[in-house]
Amino acid sequence: MVTYVYTCEVCDKTAELTAEAAYQAGCDMPPIMGTWGTVSPRTCDECGIQDTAWFALVSGTKPDQLSDRRKTAIERILTGPESALPRRQPDQA
Repeated sequence: MVTYVYTCEVCDKTAELTAEAAYQAGCDMPPIMGTWGTVSPRTCDECGIQDTAWFALVSGTKPDQLSDRRKTAIERILTGPESALPRRQPDQA
């Protein structure tokens, strides 16, 4: 079963979950909510969209005026799903 590391772009809460478990937990993230590589809100169950990069852009903020935090969120979004795959450490024998 494939799991992803879901990161809320507002509060930075992370969780490694399957897509269905993330959806059931209230995460607004692909692949069930939204599309990989498309800027849209990436929030957890506790945060609203008004603090997302997507909301800033649709509200008229120019890309070069976004905070570094929002620019980082966009970079992570545009490189998904690879950026959401868990990073595994090789077993040390």
